[in-house]
Amino acid sequence: MSEENFDVAGLAAYLHLTPDQVNKMAQRGRLPGRRVSGGWIFSEAEVHHWLEQQIGASDLEQLDKVDAVLSRADNIDNDIAIASFCSLDVIEVPLQARTKGSVIRSMSALAARGGMLWDPAAMAEAVKAREELHPTALDCGVALLHPRRPQTSILADSVVALGRTSQPLPFSDTGQLTDVFFLLASYDDRVHLRILSRISRMLTDEIFLGQLREAPDAASARQAILDVEERIDEV
Repeated sequence: MSEENFDVAGLAAYLHLTPDQVNKMAQRGRLPGRRVSGGWIFSEAEVHHWLEQQIGASDLEQLDKVDAVLSRADNIDNDIAIASFCSLDVIEVPLQARTKGSVIRSMSALAARGGMLWDPAAMAEAVKAREELHPTALDCGVALLHPRRPQTSILADSVVALGRTSQPLPFSDTGQLTDVFFLLASYDDRVHLRILSRISRMLTDEIFLGQLREAPDAASARQAILDVEERIDEV
């Protein structure tokens, strides 16, 4: 068995399900898999993408389920801290961008300031391709920008950049107005999922977005991250 694929038993163990549940979900099209010699094979990359889709910014029950899967898979119980990936160097308030394209370019350049990303143009192209596939703007006015797959060739380590524009701007095909932008430049799929899940959980905090939108500078915005992480870790 390739390290990049799961069989039914392997995926069942990874997702903490029974093999019968995995078979039924695959047969009903609820899991990404393909038939090979009468059995099911699941691509690890496609499973991670499926898990990404399960992460909802307002569904705590779903977030708990995904967090449990990721914790078991990584054999750890504690959450990662977004503040550890998001230094003052990669926060810009206000972000000087007025269009979708300029946001993507500006956020990629911002992420490069931390020294972990050395080709912001390549990151911008990867993020643009992901946005064309499926926009990441949420109803709360936040976009969680990220490439389709980890860009390991241009990253030294994972980094999370944060920008807030002075005025909301149309960022999705539906015209959704967005003013808070996170760029998730993760070094591998599992770290990406944990970062995405963590930020999604932060967005369920009633105080957090208000603090970000009122933050006068990068230091205040980073303090909002530290504050919300302290609150959600107490729950």
